[in-house]
Amino acid sequence: MVAALLLARNGQKAVNAKPLLGFSGASVLEIVARDRSGTYRCVYTVKFGTAVYVLHAFQKKSRKGIATPKEEIEMIKRRLKLASETDAEIIAQKRRGKDHDERE
Repeated sequence: MVAALLLARNGQKAVNAKPLLGFSGASVLEIVARDRSGTYRCVYTVKFGTAVYVLHAFQKKSRKGIATPKEEIEMIKRRLKLASETDAEIIAQKRRGKDHDERE
């Protein structure tokens, strides 16, 4: 999963990253990893310019179906909104800093 996030940081997409259903386009991606102890998922977004935001990482508990549980989707949506607000604030701070530098 770390390798996939490093690729995302560099503007690339890992072969095991796929768009998470229920989100528009390919802005929210999911990586699934399996080992003896279970199935793990990491959900992240590359939608914003300042960073790759990891929205949620969890172990899939249910053995039935492959769908992401509704509670997990709701958490991802809340965190995506927070990432959007954080990204906008970072951009605004950079602009304020740049404007301040230009006035000096």
